Amino acid sequence: MKIIKRDGHMVDYSPEKIENAIMKANLEVEEDDQASGTQIKNIIKYIEGLGKKRMLVEDIQDIIERKLMSIGKYELAKRYITYRYTRELVRKSNTTDLAIKELIDGENEYWNTENSNKNAKVVTTQRDYLAGITSTDITRRFLLPEDIVRAHDEGIIHFHDADYFAQNALHNCDLINLEDMLQNGTNINGVMIEKPHRFLTAMTIATQLITAVNSSQYGGCTITLTHLAPFVRCSYERYLEKYKKRNFDKATCEKYAKEDLAREIKDGVQTFQYQINSMTTTNGQAPFLSVCMYLGETEEYKEELAMIIEEILRQRIEGMKNEKGVYITPAFPKLLYVLEEDNIHEDSKYFYLTKLAAECTAKRMVPDYISEKVMKSLKIDKNGNGNCYPCMGCRSFLTPYVDEKGKPKYYGRFNQGVVTINLVDIALTSDKNKETFWEIFDERLELCHRALQIRHKRLSKATSDVAPILWQHGALARLKKEESIHDLLHHGYSTISLGYAGLYECVKFMTGHSHTDNGSGKEFGLEVMRHLNDACKKWKEVEDIDYSVYGTPIESTTYKFAKALRERFGVIKGITDRDYITNSYHVPVFEEIDAFTKLKLESEFQNLSPGGAISYIETPNLTNNLEAVMEVIKFIYDNIMYAELNTKSDYCHECGYTGEILIDENLEWYCPECGNKDHNKLNVARRTCGYIGANFWNKGRTQEIKDRVIHIDNKDVEE
Repeated sequence: MKIIKRDGHMVDYSPEKIENAIMKANLEVEEDDQASGTQIKNIIKYIEGLGKKRMLVEDIQDIIERKLMSIGKYELAKRYITYRYTRELVRKSNTTDLAIKELIDGENEYWNTENSNKNAKVVTTQRDYLAGITSTDITRRFLLPEDIVRAHDEGIIHFHDADYFAQNALHNCDLINLEDMLQNGTNINGVMIEKPHRFLTAMTIATQLITAVNSSQYGGCTITLTHLAPFVRCSYERYLEKYKKRNFDKATCEKYAKEDLAREIKDGVQTFQYQINSMTTTNGQAPFLSVCMYLGETEEYKEELAMIIEEILRQRIEGMKNEKGVYITPAFPKLLYVLEEDNIHEDSKYFYLTKLAAECTAKRMVPDYISEKVMKSLKIDKNGNGNCYPCMGCRSFLTPYVDEKGKPKYYGRFNQGVVTINLVDIALTSDKNKETFWEIFDERLELCHRALQIRHKRLSKATSDVAPILWQHGALARLKKEESIHDLLHHGYSTISLGYAGLYECVKFMTGHSHTDNGSGKEFGLEVMRHLNDACKKWKEVEDIDYSVYGTPIESTTYKFAKALRERFGVIKGITDRDYITNSYHVPVFEEIDAFTKLKLESEFQNLSPGGAISYIETPNLTNNLEAVMEVIKFIYDNIMYAELNTKSDYCHECGYTGEILIDENLEWYCPECGNKDHNKLNVARRTCGYIGANFWNKGRTQEIKDRVIHIDNKDVEE
């Protein structure tokens, strides 16, 4: 007989284990209440007499309890139940204790590489991880059903952010309504923050608000510079008034006021950059912030907005100094530059900003680009109007929403959380049988659906008091004290994400072709994407919750999924023989393809990932070929909603080398100039999953980075 354990593994039946368990319970009761050797043997004989080939370990334990009570050993049965429960706690908490010890000792590979922007050696990060380990333990033992925990452990799905799930008030990511907080005042820790009267003050307050908001959720957040533009005019008017009081003529007043304003904008942007990169949230890291630069968001303050954008880009091009005083590429904030008719053509008024953005991308990997034209063709609201707005954090996009006044609303909205489905596992489990594939797909989708419902229901218990900066003081809402946030989780106001990973491997296994092949591969890939969307649509219609398909970043999960697939299915060439699986719908990193073909092809899949996704191309150093960058930018504007260019800008402390730090065959980073491999003496910045990572990566992600091919040929660049 085989015994099926709680984790799904099968072991040989062992009567000795039953006898030992009852004997241990015997030691806890008086002699008269103990079971005799004969009675124990009779219980074992009864179990074996059932003649079953397989039994669940829980069923055997249930039988033991019933048999003990049937022979009048009630106290012993009680002790056995207690013993059983205690073993359950020990079994499930042992790994927690070990994880905590390994974290503190710096020996836990997962936590050391869980996030490429977190340093697990730093006490603030460790404190967050310690809380995360506890939260994960509580989540697994008390908050999630066993089948969902088992599916998560086996890599069938991924229940994201379990390390924050124990607190029912935390959500994923959002678009901060900075305009509301700055214009109408807000409150941080019981301190009233009134409307600022100049740009420098507004920028300083903005960083404090961003840090407070980021400490009250676990995902990324985004602000728009448009909300800061009115304060540029406030500062200019103050300077103008100052010089008017000195009786200068109009031209002189305006000249001096503009000079003073330029200095203040420079100081304000510098303050913002320093604050964002030096502040630490309760998550033990700098705020995961994206900054939107969209001229089309305002007509009234467009000139002021253009001034801020220009200074942001200039300072990012310069970079930030490391401990040796060398300018390097900072991880934050991520910059989002919206391409539009006013800045995309050579004769456009703000084309100079796009040229500056191209220079910044070539040197510092940001900004990333959103096409207003493509986005408006995809994000159609109920009034039939196209919408353009930034992502929340690195890639999560809201669905269009119109408020009670009939106006589109983006800022102040958020995402409830993510559960990801492993598409590769579905394919391998089906063993290439298409009919079986779709049956398993639907079963796994329903598993994800239940997991997402658990997320939603837990968050729906929150009231505005749990995070006043979010729900009472304008970041996301202006609710009353103790008011429920429940209504904000429905009617399309917020989204909840069905993530997916490994489309390439899924399609490759099922069809023998990459989804880049025009034919069965591509069509099957699109069919899979449509199936994901159909599921979200069905759930939304029933529950009035905005389920949305999301191209999951899977920063550390890519390695976890790859290992799980090998454990379940062995090594399958081209499918499970790497330490990572492919992100979302992306062309696999090792597939040779030119930049424009890649972006055009991925745009079709991006359109079917409305809850969030980003495409990228890998490039060599393009600082001396901005024409190539501009060519890509213009292509993005016409062909794809959201994309980025991945360049390289690293630094070696040992020899001062600036260029690309490489990865050897053992997945060790090294300086090609002096051979330095000390992580503490290397500054490496790589696009990890939308954000730039700068604290190195786990084995799977490092392998993926090493395998990335260049999508713009070096010879073409040199020419």
